Amino acid sequence: MPLFRQKIRECGIDGLKATGIEILQINVGKVCNQTCTHCHVNAGPTRRESMSRKTAEAVIDVLSRTGIPTLDITGGAPEMNPNFRWLVEQAHALGRRIIDRCNLTILVAGGFRDLPEFLAEHNVEVVASLPCYLEENCDSQRGDGVFRRSIEALRRLNSLGYGLPRSEHKLSLVYNPIGLSLPPRQEQLEADYRRELRTRYGIEFTHLQTITNLPISRFLDDLLKQDRLDEYLQLLIDNFNVATVGGLMCRTMISVDWQGRLFDCDFNQMLDLELSGQCPRTIHDFDFGKLANRAIKTGRHCFGCTAGCGSSCQGAILAGGESPVTNIQY
Repeated sequence: MPLFRQKIRECGIDGLKATGIEILQINVGKVCNQTCTHCHVNAGPTRRESMSRKTAEAVIDVLSRTGIPTLDITGGAPEMNPNFRWLVEQAHALGRRIIDRCNLTILVAGGFRDLPEFLAEHNVEVVASLPCYLEENCDSQRGDGVFRRSIEALRRLNSLGYGLPRSEHKLSLVYNPIGLSLPPRQEQLEADYRRELRTRYGIEFTHLQTITNLPISRFLDDLLKQDRLDEYLQLLIDNFNVATVGGLMCRTMISVDWQGRLFDCDFNQMLDLELSGQCPRTIHDFDFGKLANRAIKTGRHCFGCTAGCGSSCQGAILAGGESPVTNIQY
């Protein structure tokens, strides 16, 4: 199988480079109240990795010293980090856009039921995983009872204005394929989600984001158990779309792990692929000038972000474009 750098070189692209830093994405730890089969972080209730207050303070210091407009907080369940609310409060005071990558069920868990009001008060955008609008499909990927609790959380968010037409409180849902396939076209799937969730449960949301499952951590383990890793990698390679390369999220973001180490993206972070060259290695020695135009380290997993319409933390890269999607079912 070809290397990613070879593939893009064949298309006249001599390596990837960052074009700036618009998003500071921080993974505050692997502690989570769920254990999802597709989780590339391998998060769960038994994990103990959690960002310290010292590292959280370094994150806010970087935001205060730079013009980076967006703080994107992920995990695990990021809300379970003891510094989560402090990070939100500080970033809000700096006037930054704040994204909370939420699994929804944490919003109805004991000790966290006031989170929806807290998020609304600080105008935090909620990006929530909901891999299907059908209960059986959702629970098969995320665990029994998750769909029911997710619907309860979505209703709570809707009651505060999240996801409603013309509301300033944005609520995006995230779709990950169930099985070995690429996501369908984002626009059509969003219309299906909107119709089904509105009709069945009275739920409203702002946008749907489709994200390809990358062969990392639990999803990789599943592929290996089925002896289908090569098959899935070939699917990604066969659907490589050079038009997605210009919009890759790694070109305009920097990723910070729970220890404060820097990476090109959350996927490189999980694979422990550190930054290239002489770039700073941690949030404590952050240098915007050196990082904003850095060379980006790639691997075969990058075919996941460039297959079909492309995939990023913001959803499909080529919204509206045709995707040569090929499905491989379990």
